[in-house]
Amino acid sequence: MDKIRVLIADDHAIVREGIRLILAAHEDIEVVGEAQDGLETVRRVGELSPDVVLMDIAMPGLGGLEATIEIAKSAPECRVLVLTQYDDAEYIYRFLHAGAAGYVLKKSVGSDLVSAIRAVAQGKSFLDPMIADKVIRGYLEPETTADQSLYERLSDREKTVFKLIAEGYTSRQIAESLVISIKTVMTHRANIMEKLNVHNKAEIIKLAIRHGLIQPDA
Repeated sequence: MDKIRVLIADDHAIVREGIRLILAAHEDIEVVGEAQDGLETVRRVGELSPDVVLMDIAMPGLGGLEATIEIAKSAPECRVLVLTQYDDAEYIYRFLHAGAAGYVLKKSVGSDLVSAIRAVAQGKSFLDPMIADKVIRGYLEPETTADQSLYERLSDREKTVFKLIAEGYTSRQIAESLVISIKTVMTHRANIMEKLNVHNKAEIIKLAIRHGLIQPDA
C-alpha cells in the first residue's frame, strides 16, 4: 500500500517536530519534508509532490492562505489541510474558498489529525468537530461587514500581493518572490487600492489586521 506523503508547513521548528513524531507512529503516513514559510511551502510542493500539506496560517512573508491559493493553482492534486490554533469561522471560509480540503485545530492534534490526513488524501473533506457548529451557523448568517465583501473582490494574486505589502515587503521583493515583474506588482497594487478604496500603505496594514491576515505587531 502506498504511503500518504505529507509536507509539514509551520514556522515553529518545535511544532514541526511534534507533528512529525505523532505521524511517525502510523505506517501509512510518511513525512517527506518541512517548510517554515509560505514561499518555501509552495517551492517544496513543486519539488516533493506531497499528497497532503499540513498548513499553518500565520507564517512570515507568504502566509498560509496565500500559499494555499498558489498551491491550488500550481499543484491542484495536492490536498491542503489547515492545522492552526485559530478557530474563527472567517478564517475557515477563506481557506475553503481558496481550495483547502480540511481544517483542524492544533489542540485537537492526535487522532483527529491522522483521521483528517487520511480523509483528505482520499479526496474527502474534513472539518474539526470543535468548529463544525460555528461554521454552519456562520454559513447560514448573511455577511455583515462591507469591507469583507470588498476584500473578496480581489483576485487570488491580488490577495497575495495585498498580504505581502501589509507584511512590509517592497515591490521588488514581491516581484522576486512571486517571479513576476515589478511593473506587474505595481499594477496589482493599484488595482488593490482601487478595489478596497485605500490610499496608502498604512490603510492597507489596518485592513489586513482587521481581516486577520497579519498580527497587529507584525
